[in-house]
Amino acid sequence: MKRRIVAVGAALLVLVGCAGNTASGGPNSPAAPSPSGGSGPTAETSSTSVSGPWRAWTASLSSQEAHGSCGATAHQVVCATNSGGFVGRSRADGRITWTVPAGDHGKSAGLVVDAADERAVTGVAGVLRAANLRTGAQAWTHRLPTGRTYFAIGAAEGVVYALEAADPFTHTPVLDAVRASDGTPLWHRTVAWSTGESLAAFRGRVYTADGTRVTARDARTGDTLATSPTGVECPHLVTGGHYLVCTGSPLSAGDTFARMRRLDPATLRPLPTPRNTADKPVHGVISDDGVLVLYEAGAEDTSAGNWFAYDLENDRKLWSTYATEADATVADGRFVTFTPVNDRTTRGRVITIDLHAGPQGTGTAAPRMSPAYSQTRDGEHPVLVVPGGDTGHVVVMARTHGSLRSLPLP
Repeated sequence: MKRRIVAVGAALLVLVGCAGNTASGGPNSPAAPSPSGGSGPTAETSSTSVSGPWRAWTASLSSQEAHGSCGATAHQVVCATNSGGFVGRSRADGRITWTVPAGDHGKSAGLVVDAADERAVTGVAGVLRAANLRTGAQAWTHRLPTGRTYFAIGAAEGVVYALEAADPFTHTPVLDAVRASDGTPLWHRTVAWSTGESLAAFRGRVYTADGTRVTARDARTGDTLATSPTGVECPHLVTGGHYLVCTGSPLSAGDTFARMRRLDPATLRPLPTPRNTADKPVHGVISDDGVLVLYEAGAEDTSAGNWFAYDLENDRKLWSTYATEADATVADGRFVTFTPVNDRTTRGRVITIDLHAGPQGTGTAAPRMSPAYSQTRDGEHPVLVVPGGDTGHVVVMARTHGSLRSLPLP
């Protein structure tokens, strides 16, 4: 079975949006459980989460959802609240179909949605909690000793990885591995890790980065398999598909940046990489076939810059296009992001660009843009959620005004 895992990191952008017309609540909506409340696994289920096709809709988010994270499978949207609970929503109309309440307090470590194991997992403070995507009930809970907290989570091949600070004084990072299906602890190892760096896992390995070097570990045992060479700087690790790329740090205030390097996933030695980045690398995405699209901007002001696309397999630059800083993802062989916020004619719309043809593509490879929608306004920084499978839709999450919008993928 091919696994589909959606990982939603803890360091999401602050969002600004407008709720628009809601599909949840109102006189014609079914009674829906509150995403806040006690710690028990109270749930309400509805066949609309899987019976209806994906459609366009807008739904309001509770304040707890808006301060959490959202992901999606081919069958439903799932949001993790900032208290460690879950809210399941219908793909057909965005209405709440089930909830798993929780009352934890602390910083969220993010959300992973594992369709193959029918689990959504989130971490808040020192608690990992999982929901059963099929039944809408709490699946398991994994709680750390008092004083310890989770910082980041990831998942692959039936295993959830969670980074925690084992020592409340030194904050020495520890990587825990637990089984996604039932929460059974598998192993834990002290690791070198820098706050804000991603957790990557694929092909039986899990990777961590400490702002200087990258370490690969065996997914079954946690044993170290490889470490990047000392002469290869890795201030920031960009991952996607089965690719690892080191770039300059988005936190750097200098005018020069570490050379961009693609790493061999097995040995972590550098491979031929297109070029050094001219401007500050801020964030990027990598497709399954090895196209890296990297947002590069001025060191002092990252609000405007360019998306640069690189073919990692053939060691060449593909295209570039002007942009303002925004979230981005990859879906259906296309790069998905938002139009520049300073373009008063088309700002804030979802745009898709063929990964290989770029903005100059023609015919079926030409750029495509969504119609204007009511959440568009100056200063927005929405987040994109792409469901698994061939749904033909993308979900836009806005936090400040708490809303989700399902749109046909342009």
